[in-house]
Amino acid sequence: MAMVDTGSVRLHVQRTGPRHGRRADATVVLVHGLLTDSLASYYFTVAPAFAAAGLDVVMYDLRGHGRSERPATGYSLDDGVDDLAALLDRLGVTGPVHLVGNSYGGTIAFGYAARHPGRAASVTLVESEPATAAWAVKLGGILDRVVTELAHNEADAIAWITAHRSHNTARLARGAARLARETTLGRDIPASRVLTEEQIAAVRCPVLALYGGDSDLALLAPWLRSVLPDCRTVVIPGHEHSVLVEAPGTVGGHILSLVEEAGRVAAEAAR
Repeated sequence: MAMVDTGSVRLHVQRTGPRHGRRADATVVLVHGLLTDSLASYYFTVAPAFAAAGLDVVMYDLRGHGRSERPATGYSLDDGVDDLAALLDRLGVTGPVHLVGNSYGGTIAFGYAARHPGRAASVTLVESEPATAAWAVKLGGILDRVVTELAHNEADAIAWITAHRSHNTARLARGAARLARETTLGRDIPASRVLTEEQIAAVRCPVLALYGGDSDLALLAPWLRSVLPDCRTVVIPGHEHSVLVEAPGTVGGHILSLVEEAGRVAAEAAR
């Protein structure tokens, strides 16, 4: 475990890579989702396979999440992008990276690619989307329900989750309630600056969008292909929003294929 001070927040980081002194082929940065998520969703799913495939793997807990510091403010999308940029600077990662984001983490990853085009080798959106006006409205509704049902009626909500889900889910929900109650996250994210369609289309690196077949987000696939110059979409049948955890082999395989292809293209362009 390592704590990295970005200058505005201390972030918990895990980094792994090829064994036996093998040089990493590329760096992949894994960004997790909101509230109940943490870098553990990667650590126990795709990260080991990525390291075994020869990649330098960087995972971190978003501010307020996991073991990272939980400041009272600073939870807008721009703050998340700034945290990622500062973290990579502190780690000395200067070359283009392959960004993988699950749920809200994908929105951060895409925002990073939009703001730092020369530092993104590819972007993978897992059950995610770029930040648009419609996205902000949707996130506002979700976070409003979290604040209302968890932060303001925590005891009843946790009791229901414990009875109908699991003790671990209830533990995660308690952490989400604290985050919603003690910080400005619920207000900051819906008020975030969003991207225009022109700014989204300006992301030129390869983009892979992975969705569960039973997820509403899968409906975004045709739009993404129409807007982005280099985008492929994959819909995995029989899964919803938790496709990363439920089908890590399939998800990881598609991501590795993208990374390997991008590496071949870059190598050919450098000749």
